Amino acid sequence: MKIAIPIPPEDRYPNYFAAMEAFGAEGVKAPRDVDPAGFDGLLLPGGDDVDPRQYGQEMAGAVDPDPALDALQLSVIDRFYRAGKMIFGICRGHQLLNVYFGGTLIQDLKNGKLHDWDEGKSSDKAHETRALSGSWLEKIYGEKFPTNSAHHQAVDRLGKGLTVDQYALDGIIEGMHHESGHVYSVQWHPERMCLKHQRDDTVDGGAVLRWFLEKCRSFASH
Repeated sequence: MKIAIPIPPEDRYPNYFAAMEAFGAEGVKAPRDVDPAGFDGLLLPGGDDVDPRQYGQEMAGAVDPDPALDALQLSVIDRFYRAGKMIFGICRGHQLLNVYFGGTLIQDLKNGKLHDWDEGKSSDKAHETRALSGSWLEKIYGEKFPTNSAHHQAVDRLGKGLTVDQYALDGIIEGMHHESGHVYSVQWHPERMCLKHQRDDTVDGGAVLRWFLEKCRSFASH
């Protein structure tokens, strides 16, 4: 099984590739003109802030956006979405999917205390979340479960066709899916909650990554 991961050639993002390999898939760096036919799914990783111009706003808290990265990933999203392939977004990927479908972002969570880097632990801060009843995340983890967070931006106005599936206790959107049935995303970092990064203060992030890969297999068999 091959999973496309659209990142610049010089970037490695080892946790994503390691997680894919551990759960039975091969993560492959995907260029802007990638052919989705050669892949079983698309994984959109975390990373830098999305350029506010992508959703019609001026800079108002975004930090060092990378227009070239936006162009790369939005092109790949479009190719995989139109091809009907499974797409799973993580952190920046979650936010970028919202932008792709016409939504906007909160450029800076000035009071986002649940979502900071934890200096004391040198790791993502853990916090409680709530999944909506009947949602795909509730089926994996139950109604209430702790995740990690390390972000200062968040989904604001939802893009067309998107539904919220999970909230943090401060109201930040932590998980969602698209009505097409093959696009899902989370604000948190499951690849930093599993395998050698397994934590005792969050759920096992491997569960949602295995769920994603199983969905990829299911789509590929039809």
